[in-house]
Amino acid sequence: MNIVNMMWAGGTPYMSIHKVHRQVLSHAGTDARISNWLLLGSGLCCGLGSTREWHMPPRALKGRHLWRLLRPWLRMRLRKGLTEAKAEIVLLDGIGVARLVLPLLRNIPHVRAKVLFHGKTRLNNSDIRLLRMFPGERLSIAAVSHTLAKSLEHDLGRPVQTLRMALDPLAFVEPLLSRNQARQALQLPQADGVMLGAVGRLVESKGFEMLIEAFAKASARQPGLQLAIIGEGPQHALLQQRINALGLAGRVHLRGHREDLQLLYRAFDWLLVPSRSEGLGLVVQEAVMADVPVVCSDLQVFREQLCDTGVYLPIADERAWADAIERCTALSAPAVAARQRQALAPEQAWQAFCTGSQSLLRN
Repeated sequence: MNIVNMMWAGGTPYMSIHKVHRQVLSHAGTDARISNWLLLGSGLCCGLGSTREWHMPPRALKGRHLWRLLRPWLRMRLRKGLTEAKAEIVLLDGIGVARLVLPLLRNIPHVRAKVLFHGKTRLNNSDIRLLRMFPGERLSIAAVSHTLAKSLEHDLGRPVQTLRMALDPLAFVEPLLSRNQARQALQLPQADGVMLGAVGRLVESKGFEMLIEAFAKASARQPGLQLAIIGEGPQHALLQQRINALGLAGRVHLRGHREDLQLLYRAFDWLLVPSRSEGLGLVVQEAVMADVPVVCSDLQVFREQLCDTGVYLPIADERAWADAIERCTALSAPAVAARQRQALAPEQAWQAFCTGSQSLLRN
């Protein structure tokens, strides 16, 4: 079975998406020949099979203004590539890639398409027509959470498979660093105060600017608190300026992007996830499997994972987050983590993900 895994782009901003595709493709079977295509940028893709970089013009890919005139040429290039790869299945990274690729697949009837959605997407009328025109035996649609799948089903009027991303619990836990080792790797204080963590791209939708403001209020009353934010992005300079202005240098630590993030969760006593929106929020799973309890925004995708064990807070409510951060010093972190792990049920989630991935790729 020849599979082309077609991704929008490579690089740090897309690492979580690549991680999902890598996990899905790991269940393709021993007979699968995998080729990863990056339409934009460069870098390691999924770590399975070969990688091809297309370096397509971004504006032409998005089809805006006169640049849309180049799209037939882009499709012609891709069609030639699919023929050379003897593709039987293409796994497409969301609606952006689907807009480019599905029209050319109408005339390649032996190739089946699988579109995997990673986050809430506004589908326009042409998107809906495009996704509706393929019969079920030629096009499968999946989403990384039940919440997202139901939303897409409502918009499209056709079945959408829930493929909630999960990790092999045994493989995840075994290489985890201890608390001291992880803090040393991140160059964080080893003191006894509570170390709060946050993980993600430094972009507005992750809510880190609000989190720093809330932390400033809470730490004024709890001087032993520390906060480490792991990630990189366009808000880095803005966040650092705000940390300095609030007098939090030495207590709030921006530690940039880490390739070894999965090993480091035990550096934190609590993980804070103040996102304004998420397709799934894989960091919630990773923290809970590392026995680190989670405080998160009140999003349905988080409730889907943690049920009634989650500590849910109103989105962007600075006062509520400040109060919750302060309460972290009084709550039993191990007890909360144990309840959340039971709700997450990582062993069952992993088995469901394995079965769902096999079904998506084989059917």
